[in-house]
Amino acid sequence: MSNWLLTLIILFYLGLLFYVAYFVEKKTKNKWLNSPFIYALSFAVYCSAWTYYGSIGVAANKGVNFLTIYLGPVIAAPLWIIVLRKVVRISKQHKISSLADFISLRYGKNRFLGALVTLICLAGILPYLSLQLKAISETFKIMTTKSNYESGSIFDDSTFYIALILAVFAAFFGTQTTDASQKHRGIIVSIALESVLKLIFFLIIGIYVTYYLFDGMSDIITQFSTTKNFNRVVTLGGLEEGFNWFFTIMLSFIAIFLLPRQFQVSALENNKERHIKTAIWVFPLYLLLFNIFVVFIAYAGKINLGDTVNAEYFSLLLPLSQGHTFLATLVFFGGLSAVISMVIISSLALSIMISNNLIIPYGFLSKFSKSKSDENNRFIKNIRRFAIFFIIIVAYAFYYNFSVQLSLYSIGLTAFVVIAQLAPSFFIGLFWNRGASKGAIIGVIGGFLVAFYTLLLPFTIEAITGDTSFVENGLFSVNLLKPHALFGIDFLSPAAHAFFWSFSVNIFLYIYFSLNTVGNYRERNYAEMFVDSKNFSELQDGAYVWKGEAYVDDIRDVLNRFLGINKTEKALRIFFKKYKISENTKLADARLINFSEQLLTGTIGSASAKMLISNVVKEEELSLLEVLKVLEESKEAIAQSKMLEEKSKELSTLARQLKNANKELIENDLQKDEFLDTVAHELKTPLTGIRASTELLLDDVEMPSEMKDKFLNNMLQDSERLSRLINNILDFEKLATNRQELNFKVNDISKTIAKTVKALQTNANKKRITIKQLNNYIFKLKYDEDRIVQVLVNLISNAIKFCPEETGEIKIDYRLGNDNIEISVSDNGKGIPKEDQDFIFNKFYQSKNQNIIKPEGTGLGLAISKRIIEKHNGKIWLHKTSENGTEIKVKLPI
Repeated sequence: MSNWLLTLIILFYLGLLFYVAYFVEKKTKNKWLNSPFIYALSFAVYCSAWTYYGSIGVAANKGVNFLTIYLGPVIAAPLWIIVLRKVVRISKQHKISSLADFISLRYGKNRFLGALVTLICLAGILPYLSLQLKAISETFKIMTTKSNYESGSIFDDSTFYIALILAVFAAFFGTQTTDASQKHRGIIVSIALESVLKLIFFLIIGIYVTYYLFDGMSDIITQFSTTKNFNRVVTLGGLEEGFNWFFTIMLSFIAIFLLPRQFQVSALENNKERHIKTAIWVFPLYLLLFNIFVVFIAYAGKINLGDTVNAEYFSLLLPLSQGHTFLATLVFFGGLSAVISMVIISSLALSIMISNNLIIPYGFLSKFSKSKSDENNRFIKNIRRFAIFFIIIVAYAFYYNFSVQLSLYSIGLTAFVVIAQLAPSFFIGLFWNRGASKGAIIGVIGGFLVAFYTLLLPFTIEAITGDTSFVENGLFSVNLLKPHALFGIDFLSPAAHAFFWSFSVNIFLYIYFSLNTVGNYRERNYAEMFVDSKNFSELQDGAYVWKGEAYVDDIRDVLNRFLGINKTEKALRIFFKKYKISENTKLADARLINFSEQLLTGTIGSASAKMLISNVVKEEELSLLEVLKVLEESKEAIAQSKMLEEKSKELSTLARQLKNANKELIENDLQKDEFLDTVAHELKTPLTGIRASTELLLDDVEMPSEMKDKFLNNMLQDSERLSRLINNILDFEKLATNRQELNFKVNDISKTIAKTVKALQTNANKKRITIKQLNNYIFKLKYDEDRIVQVLVNLISNAIKFCPEETGEIKIDYRLGNDNIEISVSDNGKGIPKEDQDFIFNKFYQSKNQNIIKPEGTGLGLAISKRIIEKHNGKIWLHKTSENGTEIKVKLPI
């Protein structure tokens, strides 16, 4: 095909895209044009020339390794319902216009961070754009059968003119308005159309190759299996190759969120959040369809064309080799569509960053503050148009001088590694409110420097000088400093290796400096808004830290210079109505200042809006010291306001606690009454027995001696019972009032347990209950043996009380910790009812299931045990209980 004919067809195709975009801009309210499928198909801008041509080259030489750049987006898709929806919500709330603006806003509208993100994006995307121009140039040469043609200058290079036409397209439809946060419906619909066309054309060539040139997929596999490279291509590799897959998938996962073109179409061009649900399944399906025939085209090219041509262009060369020029032309236009959509969206997104985060905040704010709205709007549009042409011309220069030496795949991965340096500050900042601007800045710079050393610098040196000694020997000939084998890690591909080291350094620096930095109140408030985006309305009014006099008329003048009088008045009316403020008010508050910044953000960026408004909210300029003082006073005022809210919440909490405490006191009072009743009954019972026995002995002098001995024994048992009850009460009171001194001595815990078990063995034998001491290991520590025996007696006696006769089993065990010993007493009894579990260590408390018949004991045993253990600086607790038994543990310090 002749140069002129192909050029005319290209111009016709570009004219068609112009018409579609222009038509859509006039029909923005059309329901079909705002379909969720248009939004979902715009994601396919991810499928650039790298996808269209580069994947086939990788498949031909490395097998299924090309899938890594698609698996990342497929894995990311289900997460869009959480992550992307949050990003979309924040972007709409704050009128975000670019990725740089988004990250800058998260860290308190940090101007330097916004500029840094812009520079990182330029460093990553300019070579990526050159990749697209390289694809146009090489495919144009293939189509015009001038593969050996080398242009003498840029002016007779068709790629240069195609690049200029794309710049005109992006400049015309991307700068219709100064508010960059507005939707670019014309461009998005054009991209969706191109996504459909490039998929259809690719499927056509896939079907042609598979079922026309060959007899199906199995035929291709059979024939390819006889080639010398078959085993190498179809083998996945070992563990080392697995690491390459893992890191490349991570790269593509990050890229689907953070490539400027992906952020533009997914976050900034979203009309409705629910459209994300459609994209979640449409885009992975699109990728699946796109990759069905990649492997078979690659293998067919190897079979028919061998290694004599560039494998990346098998999809063009196969139909041309059979004389099917029309099919090759369709493939060419599919690839051209992939290039056009990527170049236009990328240049648009980068031009907004350059305008709002580099040029305007670093030099042109003074001009804007003196000009009228028409002049400002025209100037902003011209800045963006200039930026678009600058981006594409620089990309062309990079292609013209360097990119011919690299494959589409290698350039694409290099771009991914550079863009990945934004991931920690973006992803972690969305969900961690401690992330600080200092950490983000240092992390991005540190990560980029490592990526530059391990990936960009070796390529630059080799491209300029042709010398590979730096890669082979490392810096200063130190082996550990080899850029592709840093510190001895030599099994990763250059891109995966650079990503591993740069990303690791980036994350470490980000987290370290964030944890060791306290950001100002405004930065922390924006962090809260990003982390808790649903609570935006409550948090946004406190995001602006400001003190001083500000007048509505001054702010109105600033807004007029950018929005025009009509839009400004409409916006202010909405504000006054929302906050129920009189429209005649003279003084502006922090809410109006914050609102005004948001209005300007889409036009000049968040950092510039902050700076511009700050120039009119004070009558006189303040020194840095005064500014810091104002910020501190504002922070104190906001802190006091928050403190009052917290105090109010605390009072409410305290009121609830007092209510609960009162309820507990009432319950304790009832328990005490029950206890006193029990004590009175327990005291009365032995006293009654003693009195009755005494009266009988006095009345019957001639009573037989055997009967007298029986009555005297009863009197002795009742008196002992009475003595124990009184001693329990006295013990508890002494422990409660700290009047009981403990006798600490070094004792063997195993002997103490054995002594207690022996004392209680008779009681256990009466119910035929088994007591087992599981641990006889000698271990000595300081404690009051009598008191610990008292605790163990209480615990084992309770276990005996509730264990079933004959089958009952009690186990005592202990284990050593780092600085304590843990003793456990467990049984297979009926367990402790759920309603009793929180109260068993309370004084006066007795289980309700006992009181059904008659209380057993005084309700002081476990309360006394708890006091004794606490006096030992230990802890006693109910470890577990169920219908199959109970286990109580005691912890004593060593």
